[in-house]
Amino acid sequence: MIRLKTSDQIQVLAASGVILASVMKAITREVKEGVRLSDLDKMAEELMRKSGAEPAFLNYKPGGADRPYPASICTSLNDVVVHGLPSSRKVKSGDLLKLDFGVKYQGFYTDAAVTIPIGEVSDEAKRLMKATKRALEKAIGIARPGKTTGDIGFEIEKVAKAFGFKPVRGLTGHGVGFAVHEEPTIYNYGEKGKGKKLEPGMVIAIEPMFSAGDDEIRQLKDESWATKDGSLAAQFEHTVAITKTGARILTG
Repeated sequence: MIRLKTSDQIQVLAASGVILASVMKAITREVKEGVRLSDLDKMAEELMRKSGAEPAFLNYKPGGADRPYPASICTSLNDVVVHGLPSSRKVKSGDLLKLDFGVKYQGFYTDAAVTIPIGEVSDEAKRLMKATKRALEKAIGIARPGKTTGDIGFEIEKVAKAFGFKPVRGLTGHGVGFAVHEEPTIYNYGEKGKGKKLEPGMVIAIEPMFSAGDDEIRQLKDESWATKDGSLAAQFEHTVAITKTGARILTG
């Protein structure tokens, strides 16, 4: 069931989103060759707590997981699409790092992600990031009352095809706000007019994830998800509220 949010609840979500955006910006500045993923995680948790918020992902157990997630952010490298654990590994030039953040503030949740190139990356990696980010922008641009989740998926997939990439299958965007994951599911492909109709009060995490190769995924031992063929993946995400006039980005 889709649970709509009141205007007052969306204001609290906006405050949560401001904290998330601030933390994401600060952590992004710290990303450089030689930084440990575990250090980024530690910094992110400290910043969230200093802001009066909590890391939404820490000890969260999503459906299908064998155990709660043991970190505050997700740090997914190269072919890992999502849910990469912050290990002691140091990033190096050529890596493509996906950082996924979740914040809980006054009982309300926001979610956002960004892909960061480390040092010199390939032209393919640059195009992949550009395509995935553009897909997010295009999807947000059409998200308004009367449109559907299928319209969002169609727009995302159209951008992927234009760049010669594929949306990853099996991983999706989602509703968010009262919990980390809510209804509706936001697929990164779809048909116009299909799916759930958007209406004011809906809060959704739009989350394009593109692969430079195959669109199938495999789960690793740490429960992260990677492309099946080992190809590069990129991810961008914002939490947005559907208003009478369109989408309001809460994590911008």
